[in-house]
Amino acid sequence: MQSLEKLLKDAIVYGQPRTRRPWKKILILVEGIYSMEGSIVRLPEVIALKKKYKAYLYLDEAHSIGALGPTGRGVVDYFGLDPEDVDVMMGTFTKSFGASGGYIGGKKELIDYLRTHSHSAVYATSLSPPVVEQIVTSMKCIMGQDGTTLGKECIQQLAENTRYFRRRLKEMGFIIYGNEDSPVVPLMLYMPAKIGAFGREMLKRNVGVVVVGFPATPIIESRARFCLSAAHTKEILDTALKEIDEVGDLLQLKYSRHRLVPLLDRPFDETTYEETED
Repeated sequence: MQSLEKLLKDAIVYGQPRTRRPWKKILILVEGIYSMEGSIVRLPEVIALKKKYKAYLYLDEAHSIGALGPTGRGVVDYFGLDPEDVDVMMGTFTKSFGASGGYIGGKKELIDYLRTHSHSAVYATSLSPPVVEQIVTSMKCIMGQDGTTLGKECIQQLAENTRYFRRRLKEMGFIIYGNEDSPVVPLMLYMPAKIGAFGREMLKRNVGVVVVGFPATPIIESRARFCLSAAHTKEILDTALKEIDEVGDLLQLKYSRHRLVPLLDRPFDETTYEETED
């Protein structure tokens, strides 16, 4: 946040690089959940800076919409903030909604302008009716307007799966990035040579994983990325965790010096650390 504030101050003080004229608009672009880090944006602080320096805020909710917050409305709902404070809200219908396409939300003038000037709106074909129906039905389900509690149950199940999966990986001794509530779980491999090895060894054990390397990540911060779903049962997660544990030992991926101690008598979400010998 200090870095962002410095950038905003510099943009206001120094203006445009060559002419030094003031910028007409300053736009802050953030993601709800960062897809390679698994971290949730510190939205309250970003909104405070946006208001302080009179900037605009663009929020990309590809991974957070339908997955975060008590009612599944994304990162704004997760922090209990006002959607009015976000100028442009963007998201996709491919993840939580199981369809295709995406959306942009904002003030009426902005949406009208995009409809008449954006290439994707002017030249592309519109969504097919079955896809639109899938999106509408998913939205109603998540919001509880379909007369069932299925949407709420799915959001709770996803949160439980996320916390359980992250806790178990930490107990095994892996280094995991991101926020405890983030359903995107990056498991650090670090060495570029281990990217292919991890992917192949997991595939041998009938588990398909997404492995990520340079240039999507820094060259020595290779990782495997797990995206959890409400459809995963505890049995599925345990099967995957057993295989990950085995491959972790085989490839020596358990880098963490702070192993979580699994205590049977501790509350579900608390963690206890012990320092392990090098």
